[in-house]
Amino acid sequence: MGLVVFNEFMGNSVLVVGGGGREHAISLGLKESMNVSELHIAPGNAGTALIGNNHQINISNVDEVVELVKELDVDLVIVGPEGPLVNGLSEKLNHIDVLCFGPFSSGANLEGSKQFAKNVMMNLNIPTAASIRIESIEQAEELIDGFGPIWVIKRDVLAGGKGVTVTENKDAALAAISEGISLDGFVLIEEFLEGEEASMLVVMDESSYVCLPASQDHKRVGEGDTGPNTGGMGAYAPAPIVTESVKNKVIQRIIEPMHNWLSAQEDLYRGCLYVGLMINEYGDPYVVEFNVRFGDPETQVTIPLISSDLYDLFAFTAEGKLSELNVEFYDKHALTVVLASEGYPSKPKTNRIITGLNYENKDVIIHHAGTKLNSEGEITSSGGRVLAITGISNSLSEAAKSSYSSLKNIGLEGSHFRKDIGHRSL
Repeated sequence: MGLVVFNEFMGNSVLVVGGGGREHAISLGLKESMNVSELHIAPGNAGTALIGNNHQINISNVDEVVELVKELDVDLVIVGPEGPLVNGLSEKLNHIDVLCFGPFSSGANLEGSKQFAKNVMMNLNIPTAASIRIESIEQAEELIDGFGPIWVIKRDVLAGGKGVTVTENKDAALAAISEGISLDGFVLIEEFLEGEEASMLVVMDESSYVCLPASQDHKRVGEGDTGPNTGGMGAYAPAPIVTESVKNKVIQRIIEPMHNWLSAQEDLYRGCLYVGLMINEYGDPYVVEFNVRFGDPETQVTIPLISSDLYDLFAFTAEGKLSELNVEFYDKHALTVVLASEGYPSKPKTNRIITGLNYENKDVIIHHAGTKLNSEGEITSSGGRVLAITGISNSLSEAAKSSYSSLKNIGLEGSHFRKDIGHRSL
């Protein structure tokens, strides 16, 4: 495929790092910007190949990414996944004077180490679950009853969203603790928080911050939030659980203290702070986790709700000038349903042809995640979460209707999806 150029005489060259549904959503938003002339994605997927230039490199190797940036003469890099940020991509780009949306590795440690994030929250009096570090199974057996009967076990590493065990079974909790200790030397046992989960993506630099519409993810593979955890089977935004009152509490108790602290650090935080929330019956928010990047599939339902120029949002933040930008949103609702491969989340079957992608609906975006082009030019599955079918409308019910209606036209042998996305609100 030849170089895709949008606005040859007036734009910037942008590289989006990553290859999932999040990166396709970001790329689609950037494609609409008059400030973007060239859009590059590494490694990308079959969806991003239709709107930009894919580059098959190993993004875990940050030096390889930096070399690509130099080769393409990129003006702005937007980092999707957390791995390259923890590995120091942002500071390496800073050394060669290339703008990067994404924090330095010191800031990325908020996701890279749950112990570090917990210590920061405790020092800032940010509401979160109590936790304790466990370094032996003997210590676990001694203390575990004080945290039950629902146990939350967390590994202190980047585990692709799969480093957390939540169980009512004491033996399963001890098994997770034993496995974590054998792999990492220790685990965290955390207090179980009652309530309803929500996510808030906060774009921030030292000058300001912008809260994107709150969303709600569906982690379990089965209807009614049953079965094993996944990377996310669907999401919707705005989430009604985050009322104006709740949002104000989140800002006052969590976002303001974090923004003040991050802005005082030597390494400035320029990127997205993902705040995973638990909201109790009294409307009080607690932090479940921090991530240092846009969530997936939360990105698919928040990016389409931003009416402002997306390049400006990323570039102003990367320059530390977010306070100079007025960010606006559509008064719409978005809901996305993930179509997953047969066998997901344990052993997904891949390389199966996907049909029905030419179906068009002005109220629906088909976000590609685990897709690729085969040698015949057909779009096939390449991962566990294959597509995210995103409906956008004036109401959540209409957005859901559009998403599920479009899903009926797509064929993928053995695939499955949840039929109750948005059920807490619908």
